[in-house]
Amino acid sequence: MRTSRALAVTAAAGAIIGLAAPSASAWDASAITVSPTTTFRGGTVTVTVNAHECTRGSNNHVSSSAFRNTRLRPSGGNMATATVRIKRNAHIGSHSVTATCGAAGSVTREGALTVIHGGAGGGLGGSTSTGATSTDVAIGGSLAGAALIGGGAFWLRRRGETRTGRA
Repeated sequence: MRTSRALAVTAAAGAIIGLAAPSASAWDASAITVSPTTTFRGGTVTVTVNAHECTRGSNNHVSSSAFRNTRLRPSGGNMATATVRIKRNAHIGSHSVTATCGAAGSVTREGALTVIHGGAGGGLGGSTSTGATSTDVAIGGSLAGAALIGGGAFWLRRRGETRTGRA
């Protein structure tokens, strides 16, 4: 009696594990990819989730401490993607990314994204790709002319003081 009961429990456990294994292998952290994996504050990255669970329904999104929750959109096959902007105040270092897909629940990929120090956010700052404008030339010419006149006046004044001192 004990043997048959143990055998029945073992068979039931094996059936449950056997049925659950295919769905568990398709929906794990390896389904989440980030491109590029390294970016700076304010940069954008694309998060791709390779799981059919994320291509159906409207409650599918990705989240991280580096960016706001963003809705996943189906992109063909078993893929869903989201383009996210990294927060300006995101801490430098490694961040996890979590994909939440409706009734399937959520999966987190640890260290999927790294935020690094970026360049200064100085904007265009007056730089041009076509060269100096006529206003730039006029201002530069005026400054060069003023320097020439001022330097000449200073030199003539010093020269006059030297002659006066000798007599």
